[in-house]
Amino acid sequence: MPRFEPHPARRPAIVSGASSGIGSATALALAELGHPVALGARRVDECRALADTIAAAGGQAVALRLDVADPAAVEAFVAAAEAANGPTEIVVSGAGDLEFGAVHDMDPANFLRQVEVHLVGAQRLAQRLVPGMIERRRGDFVVIGSDCADSPRPRMGAYNAAKTGVEAMVTQMRMELEGTGVRASVVRPGPTLTGMGMDSTPEIIGPVLADWKTWGFARHPYFLRASDIAAAIVAVVSTPRGAHLVLTEVQPEAPLTSR
Repeated sequence: MPRFEPHPARRPAIVSGASSGIGSATALALAELGHPVALGARRVDECRALADTIAAAGGQAVALRLDVADPAAVEAFVAAAEAANGPTEIVVSGAGDLEFGAVHDMDPANFLRQVEVHLVGAQRLAQRLVPGMIERRRGDFVVIGSDCADSPRPRMGAYNAAKTGVEAMVTQMRMELEGTGVRASVVRPGPTLTGMGMDSTPEIIGPVLADWKTWGFARHPYFLRASDIAAAIVAVVSTPRGAHLVLTEVQPEAPLTSR
């Protein structure tokens, strides 16, 4: 049987979208494992506060501005991250936001912005970081997908299209990376309580929830926590060499029924 070198004990990680939600929880979880983490987001002040929290707990983190929609910002972020922590072993691509709306109502510029961040932003990270992983013959490139890719929901604007596209991209990457030692994976959250889309007004969110119920997308009121998705990401990147968690979907457990 082929033999794989084990993962290094210290695996420098990059997390995009690290200022809140799933990205923040993932950075904390990776740092707890002893991996140095580069925290990337447009809200760099939030990343600095998280880096201070990680450092206070004995971990290593650097906070850097990152806008995945800006190629120059991606280049500057990666260069600074690797100067601080060393060659990247783990990438978690989680930058993104959500603007609710029907497809025919959305301004095309806003629609494009969603695709630019969720899909093209992930590809920018891959183009900049995966070649180095191939050269080192190891690495994990993990993208945060969505169960919307499997079951699109109404009034989600460009989110369904962007997440479907990014999951298809990672499937393609997995075929292209076969035999390189680099694993491309999707972690697919179900309904998760984060700040994404939570700045919407009741006038916007009311029809969204009504349509979700009509189409069977609100079976119960429980939501996942960001830490639940972080745990799944840790499982993916911690899987020993020679095995590959290709697609990991996480759904909220239903509340217990009365006996």
